[in-house]
Amino acid sequence: MSEEINLELKKPLDKMTAKELRQLCIDKIPQIRGASGMSKEELLSSIKEVLGMSQEEGGKSGAYKDQIKSLKARMKELQEQRLNLPKSRRKERDVLRKKIHDLRKNTRRLSAV
Repeated sequence: MSEEINLELKKPLDKMTAKELRQLCIDKIPQIRGASGMSKEELLSSIKEVLGMSQEEGGKSGAYKDQIKSLKARMKELQEQRLNLPKSRRKERDVLRKKIHDLRKNTRRLSAV
């Protein structure tokens, strides 16, 4: 594995399909054996291992992960509050539901970055 492998990829490894990853292994990375029987996760980990990339490279950065975790925690708190309100307080329940919706939208945006 001391050979230097130079890959010119059209898109990031995480965005490639399992079929594309298998073809990449077969064509350009002969060190990986049994690629045709591997799942996408196995292919990604073995490719990153051969290329010397850490498992976090190409993923979400730590700052975004922290933000996402805090938003999800806030969503859980609001959901518990909403479930504990009686049905007669519909207006407050709707306000909480909308806040939860906004938080979910923000987490999706952050995870897409």
